[in-house]
Amino acid sequence: MSVTASHRAGPARAGVLAGALSVLAAHLAALPAAAQGRSCTVTPYTDPPRQVLSCPDGFTLSAESGSSYRLIDRNRDGRPEAAELDGRGLLVDAPPRRGGFQIMTPHAIASVRGTVWAVDVTASRTSVFVQTGAVSVRRPGGPAVILGAGDGVDVEAGTAPLEVKRWGVERAAGLLGRFGR
Repeated sequence: MSVTASHRAGPARAGVLAGALSVLAAHLAALPAAAQGRSCTVTPYTDPPRQVLSCPDGFTLSAESGSSYRLIDRNRDGRPEAAELDGRGLLVDAPPRRGGFQIMTPHAIASVRGTVWAVDVTASRTSVFVQTGAVSVRRPGGPAVILGAGDGVDVEAGTAPLEVKRWGVERAAGLLGRFGR
């Protein structure tokens, strides 16, 4: 599965979201019958505007309105192992499972085995926040830092060491609120 979903804010948002969902549904329907029984479903929400991909193994991926991302299903089993995120945000709720989940952005690579975490991408920065569990974050080709529950990191261009910080309640709630959390 390689699906690109791009959403725009404003009056056309509902049409764009519906279009992205139909593309995802078409890709899911094209999977072999054996994979379809194990594949994920997509549900749109309006408050706040987002779409939620739910898989039978308990994995969920929430994409806020305006997000630009591509899901990656390397083994074509109907469940994504990774996402490329170019703009806005994704929230991942990944139960411990074989292979974990990874989000790749222009600035960072974040990987997990089982946790709840969010990634926000702007033109100049990727921010990662962990609600529960632990996440490894690194620049492409750079050393990783490990974030625990309540920790976040801002990854900007350059080579300066990544600095893990305890996020304040306001900043964490602001990001998580974009996903209805």
